[in-house]
Amino acid sequence: MKGLEQYDVKHLLALVKCVEGRTDFFRVLVDGPHPELAAFSNAIRGDDDAMVWLFKNNFAWLAILSNACDGDEKAIAWVQRNLTKLNMMYALAARRNIPAVKWLLSHRLEIFLMLARETEKFLDYQDKEYTWPYVMHFGGHVRAAEELTEWKNATERERTEPQKKQQEHDKERQQQDAAEC
Repeated sequence: MKGLEQYDVKHLLALVKCVEGRTDFFRVLVDGPHPELAAFSNAIRGDDDAMVWLFKNNFAWLAILSNACDGDEKAIAWVQRNLTKLNMMYALAARRNIPAVKWLLSHRLEIFLMLARETEKFLDYQDKEYTWPYVMHFGGHVRAAEELTEWKNATERERTEPQKKQQEHDKERQQQDAAEC
C-alpha cells in the first residue's frame, strides 16, 4: 500500500513547510528526489496544474489524498479503501476530525499532526477567501477532473486488457483446433 509514511521524515518536514507557503522548501522538494511532494503541497493549495502533474506522473494517490483533505466524500472513500490508515487519519485531521487527531497523537505521529495542522490552516484560509463576494468562481478543477477521468479509464483498460487478450487467444486457438479437425 502506498502512503505518506513511505517518505523520510526530512522530506515530510519539507512538505509541511511547503504547505505553510515556504518557497525555499518547495525548491528543495522540486529539485530533490520527491518532486511529487512539491506537487502535492500545491494540490492542497488548489493548484490544478499540480493535480494534473500528479495524475500524469503516476501519483494519482496524492491527488486523491489532496481531495480527501478537501472533504471530497468519494476521495475519502477511495483513501480509506486504497491507502493506509495513517493517510486516512491525516486527511480527516486536516478537517478537524477530533478522533483522527487523537489517533495521530496516540500513535506519536507528530510529523503528520504538523502536516494536518498546516493543511487545516491553509484550507481554512482558502474557505474564508473563497466566500468573499468579489471572488469569481469558474467551475472548479476542470482539468484535474478530466485527468481523474482519464486515469480511471486507463486503470480500467489495464484491468480488462489482459482478459481481452486471453479471450482473443482462446478464440484463435479454438479456430485453429477446428481447422485441424
